This record gives sequence, C-alpha cells and structure tokens, in this order.
Amino acid sequence: MDASEKNDVQVLLEQTVEQLNGLESGFSREISSLNELKDRFLTGRFHLAVLGQFKRGKSTLLNALLGQAVLPTAVVPLTAIPTFIQAGQEFSAKVLFEDKKPPAEYTASDSNKLVDFLLKYVAETNNPANQLNVRQVEVYHPAEILRNGVVLIDTPGIGSTYKHNTEATLNFLPQCDAAMFLVSADPPITEVEIEFLKQVRRKIPKLFFILNKVDYLNEQEKEEILSFVKKVISEQVGVEKETDIFCVSARLGLQARENNNSGLWNNSGLDKVETYLIDFLANKKTEALRQAVRKKAADILTDVLMQVHLSVKSLQMPLEDLEKRLKIFGEKLAELERSKLSEMDILEGDKKRTHEFLEEHSEQLRQKSRTYLKGVAEETFSKLEPEQLNEDTIENSLAEAIPGFFEHEMGKSTEIFQDKMRQVLGPHRERLNKLIGSIRQTAAELFDIPYQQVQTVQDFEVEKRPYWVSHQWARSFQRIPRGMFDKLLPSGFRKSQLTKRAMEQINELVTQNVENLRWAVYQNIDKSFIRFRSELQGRFEQTLIATRGAIDAALKKRKEHSEQITGELIRLDSARITLEEIKEAFISKNQRRST
Repeated sequence: MDASEKNDVQVLLEQTVEQLNGLESGFSREISSLNELKDRFLTGRFHLAVLGQFKRGKSTLLNALLGQAVLPTAVVPLTAIPTFIQAGQEFSAKVLFEDKKPPAEYTASDSNKLVDFLLKYVAETNNPANQLNVRQVEVYHPAEILRNGVVLIDTPGIGSTYKHNTEATLNFLPQCDAAMFLVSADPPITEVEIEFLKQVRRKIPKLFFILNKVDYLNEQEKEEILSFVKKVISEQVGVEKETDIFCVSARLGLQARENNNSGLWNNSGLDKVETYLIDFLANKKTEALRQAVRKKAADILTDVLMQVHLSVKSLQMPLEDLEKRLKIFGEKLAELERSKLSEMDILEGDKKRTHEFLEEHSEQLRQKSRTYLKGVAEETFSKLEPEQLNEDTIENSLAEAIPGFFEHEMGKSTEIFQDKMRQVLGPHRERLNKLIGSIRQTAAELFDIPYQQVQTVQDFEVEKRPYWVSHQWARSFQRIPRGMFDKLLPSGFRKSQLTKRAMEQINELVTQNVENLRWAVYQNIDKSFIRFRSELQGRFEQTLIATRGAIDAALKKRKEHSEQITGELIRLDSARITLEEIKEAFISKNQRRST
C-alpha cells in the first residue's frame, strides 16, 4: 500500500471525526473509537522474529540488514536475552530488568559505542549467567528497513547452554507476525533444528528461511545444499515446498553496507531479503490492517447513522406518538435487561467450571511432574558409584531438568486454556451480539427507520507489542540437616536414605512449580472472564444509551425548544448525507481491494 492509500484512510477517519464533532452531543465514545483506530493504523508494526542455532550467523545477518555492526558478534551473547530492534532517530538502547530496577538507557554518537554499551549486559564475560537479571534489550536504529514498521526480534537461540530458552522462545513466537529461520552449510540442518521447526510451524503464521554462508560454496554445492534443505523441511517438518528460502552471505552483506558497495550487496543475496521484508511482509500486514480499520470504521458509522435516523424520526413525529413509542421501547428494553442478567449468570457458571477444569489439569500435571523428576533422579542414581552419592549431584541434575520441563508445560497449558476460553466464551459472544442486535432492531422497527446489522463479531483489537516472559522455576533443595554419622552408614542404607530425602524434595519442588503455573493460568482465566463481563455490560449499556439517548434528546428538544426543530432537522439531514458518503467510501474501497 502506497502513501496515498494510507493518507486516504487517515483523511476519511478525520472527516468522520469532524462531522461527529459538528453534532451537538452523544458521540464522544464513537469519536474516541475513531481516534484510536487512526492511531492504531498510523503506528502499525510488523514483528519479525529471527531464529537460528548457535553460530549460524544471526547477529551478522541482522547487522547487515541494519547497515552496520550494532549487535555484538565478537563474543558469545547471552542467548537468554531477546533483543528488539526498531526504528529510531538515533543510535540508542534500553535495557529492561526482571526486578523493579529502572531501565538502563543510552544514546550513542555512533554504532561502535552502542555495541560497547550492549556488551555490558549481553556478553557472558560482563554478565555471567545473567546476574544482572536482564529481561530484554531494545535497540533503536535509523535503518531504512525499520522505517515501514518492521521490528526485528533477535530471540534466544536453540542449542544454547540453557535448554529452557528454546521452550521460552516457542512460548513467545505466537505474539509475532512472522519468523525468519537461519540455516547454513556447516552442517545444512541438524536434528535439533528439525525438532525445533516442527514446533515453530504450529506457532507462527508466516515462516521463511535463510541459507547463510553461501559464499563458502561453489554453485553446485549451493544447489545441492539448497535442494537438501528443501527436501528435509518438506518431508520431516511438513513445510510447503513453495516456502521461500533465500541464499545469502551475511558476512558479505555487512561488508557491502559498511563500504557502500551496491554490487556486493546484490551479490550477497540480502537485497532480495530486504525487498521481501519491505515490499511483501510489512505491506501485507498493513493491507490487512487497512481493511480491518475500514471495516471497523464502517461499523461505527452504521451505529452513528442509526442514532441520526432516530433523532430525525423523533423530531418529525407528533409528540404524543413519540411518547407512546418511547414507553413501548422502555418495556422492550426491560425484557432485554433480564436476558442480559441471565447471560451473566451463565457466564459466572462457566467461570466456575473452567476453574474446576484447571484443578483437574493441575493434578494431572503434578502426577506427570513427579514421574518425570523421579525418573531424572533415578537415572542419576544409576550412574553413580556408592562413594559418589550426595545431594549436590541429585540437585544439579534436577536443576538442569526443571526449567525446560516446566517451561514446556507452561506453553502447553497456555495453549490448552486459550482453546478452552475460546470454546467457553465463543457462544457467549454470539449471544451478546444477538442481544446488542435486538436493541438496535427493536428501535428500528418501532420508529420505522432503516436497520442494518453490524457484522463485526468482536471489537477490533488494538495491537499489543510482543513481550518476553522469563519464569523463575523453583529448582533448589531445602537442605535437611543430617548427623555426622551419615557418612559412616553402609552404602546401601545411605543410598536408601538419600533416595528418600530426594523424593521428599521432589514432591516439594513439584508442589511449588505446579502451583506457580496453576496460579498464572488461574489469573489469566479470571482476567479473561472479567474482561468479557465488562465487555458484555459495557456494550449493552453503550448501545442502550446510544439508541434511547437519541430519542430522549429529541423528546427534550420537542418540549423545550420547539422553535429550533426545523434548523436541527436540516443540520442532521446534512450530516446524515455526508456520513453515508464516508461510510460508502470505507466499504467500496475495501470491496475493490478484496476483489
């Protein structure tokens, strides 16, 4: 979508707001919604996660796309820390922490100084095992590729020291719009990458591939490896054969940008990647957003025009007739109010049943966790000689196993309860839409005005920026004091005692971690029901106020300012004509783009 089309949407939204501001009152909610739509449209972003195994060249690729070295490549970065790279007027960065410590912010005069700043937080040598509790890093850069709303997200890599980072990345991906996966020729693709891709494919709406380091290959080798990668991801991962795979040299691409060498840039293959990102991915999302904004704006205008029609009809009909119809309308609304209260009772019952489902799920997870962790402990015991038996060894093996296991279960539980909430709230949403439609239809039939059903199933959602969650899983034993004679016990009896204590500790760790996971899901369930209950109440009240408010306002004018009725009718009819033209513009342009 070009700038003129984008301006066209903005102009239509601004014209609508101008018309509503020209009317006396009653449209503040609609004006607010239209302004939110405009802000959402103008700030649309495309979130692209960059994935890859350790040493595949992710940082070099990102630096090449940015045009200069910004992300550290000379050291091993902490793969636990994601980096969000977005448009900015100058080189700057913000480091966010897990605790309540305020962000560390820095503005640099050049990219080298920005790299030096980042090294303080992402380099293993400066921040070993992430002792600084860094949650994520945000980098702001004036690169051309970021100006159209593309946000590059360098995610924790697979094959890192911390296995749970892979699970954390998988849990994060559904928030993104697309993912770019790097492979290279050394080796072309590993079993770890294949297993990771199988899970990525279910979680990301758009996936494409980069075959990096092709400058080390001759043409025949490149074609053989490309064919091999396509075959593997098609047969073993289930990726469509038409999926894009770009052959690039990130190293040459970075050299080209640093030396302003357009020929080398084209030879690096990154020119095709850049064009794809800007001209296809970002614009495709913007086009979808544009259509959604037009549809929502047209829906808002449908409501507005109904209120205008009600006002006109109420001003035109005899006063006695108006009062009679308003009384009938009030009786109908009382019936719909009872239906709303009944719906809220059903909603509360579904909330209780969802909590019960959570308790059943949590108990199953406790049993699964105990079995898994006891298996880890038993495997560790089987590998130890009697003189090697100690709690430190058992604790270390469990500490390594716990984060990855529970991060995986957190992701699975999130998916289960997202599906559960869709199943539970879906019928409620349908009934809510029918209830809202009944208010409008009743008013339309009673006052003999045009009625058009709003097709939007739910409100247009304001974009939420992806956020990274790092869970703190309990994995340390609470040491049980033991007597000095423990070391003198026979090895068999000592092993039995150590096994008993380990199993007790495992039960405690399972209780803590499952409860942490259960509580997080419990809160999400409650928030979902609270939001929906608020939506049900709010949309009902807003529709009621919009319809009855238009009639009440007209009645008041009839009684207090009868001499101004003719002028008011002329003003409303003029606004109606203009708003209908704007609505038609929103709808017709959407229809032309979709055909």
